[in-house]
Amino acid sequence: MTAIAAAVLLNARFLPIGVSVAPFLKDGPFRRALEGQTMVTTSWALAIRDGGRFDRAFMIGATLPQYAAWTVGSAVGVLAHDVGGGVEKLGLDAIFPAFFLALLMRGVGGSGKRATAAAVIAAVLAAALVPLAPPGVPVLAASGAALLGLRGGSS
Repeated sequence: MTAIAAAVLLNARFLPIGVSVAPFLKDGPFRRALEGQTMVTTSWALAIRDGGRFDRAFMIGATLPQYAAWTVGSAVGVLAHDVGGGVEKLGLDAIFPAFFLALLMRGVGGSGKRATAAAVIAAVLAAALVPLAPPGVPVLAASGAALLGLRGGSS
């Protein structure tokens, strides 16, 4: 039951993401549904433009290499699970934090001192909590710190 609740909460993010992208999808229901399938979190974040707009073509284009990498990476992981000594030994455990750091830097760039300070405080908090807290808690704490830091707008 806990796994089901976690899955529902994790995937609930697609509701506001879908609402934000919907006005930018094209044509009828079938095409909109097809284009909606390209709406993964990363592509959505990369396709955000000023004024709450989205670059639909960029979102779709950003999803295609992700899909290929996900598919190939999953196949390699399944077929070669015993090769190389594991995720940590190969340094693969650093990929996701590095990827999200790159997204953060893109989002903070040009956002002002307050946004930069909130991002730095959140990153330091997450890094400090990683060895101490259960998985997920550092991300939640950093997200809360960033939101509190940005409260009242950015300068």
